[in-house]
Amino acid sequence: MPFDLSPIGPTLGAIIEGIDARDLSDADDAALKAAFAEHRVLVLRDQSLGADDQVTFSARFGPLYRMPYVKPLADHPDVIAVLKEADEVKVSTFGSWWHADFSYLEEPPVYSILQAHELPPAGGDTLFADLCTAYDALSDGMKAMLSPLKVMHSGHIYGTKLAPDGEKARMRSVEVSTGHVEADVERAHPLVRLHQPSGRPALFCSPTYTTRLEGMTATESASILGYLYEHIARPEFTIRQRWQAGDLLMWDNRAVVHLAVNDYDGHRRLLHRTTVASERPVPAFNQEDS
Repeated sequence: MPFDLSPIGPTLGAIIEGIDARDLSDADDAALKAAFAEHRVLVLRDQSLGADDQVTFSARFGPLYRMPYVKPLADHPDVIAVLKEADEVKVSTFGSWWHADFSYLEEPPVYSILQAHELPPAGGDTLFADLCTAYDALSDGMKAMLSPLKVMHSGHIYGTKLAPDGEKARMRSVEVSTGHVEADVERAHPLVRLHQPSGRPALFCSPTYTTRLEGMTATESASILGYLYEHIARPEFTIRQRWQAGDLLMWDNRAVVHLAVNDYDGHRRLLHRTTVASERPVPAFNQEDS
């Protein structure tokens, strides 16, 4: 292997050291993509990608994807600044609830990539939950019940409704537009989707964007979805990215959910984010097989 790889958790995540993301050989590129398919979250240490470099690196994994409702950098439309200023306190921050990025779209984005630029002295970590291993841990009876189901996803936090902690003021440094009626539209996706690189089934729901089970009301769905949200967040399925200067973080939205920990009031935190590729979620099982 052309770089050093250290697993973060027993089933999810790895730290990569010994490569320069701006100067990858063909062997580096192939090995990195294989590691990404297996570990689904990668942290490349000691990188310092400018916006142009990050766009070039991200394009190795597919066409870049421009996210709706979030304003990008003025001179780099494929890059957004995930920024919280030191004077933004007691606010709702960007991505601070469990979610897979923009899962409510017809073809949600596949990969997300973050380059650290400014970090607080402590805190500001990012948590990830392993949706493949969480599915594997379910009982056979629960798997049989869940596998044929679909769930409804909605971008309501960009729509006409409040975010999960909507009593808080929104942070101002990430320019998010809201009030879009089209963001309230629900779209059905398989509750158990296929993570195509590994061939593994993965749960595909989150308390941010999932509204209910298809064919049921939100009230009827609450007990099943509430159980799954608690199950996904169990410590044995999660890892924690403790940011270091120069970290380049990548994850696969088909197989993990994540959240940004909002515990660093009084300190500035700046990351640059690119989003890559999109894919219509594919059921892990045919109904006849589940």
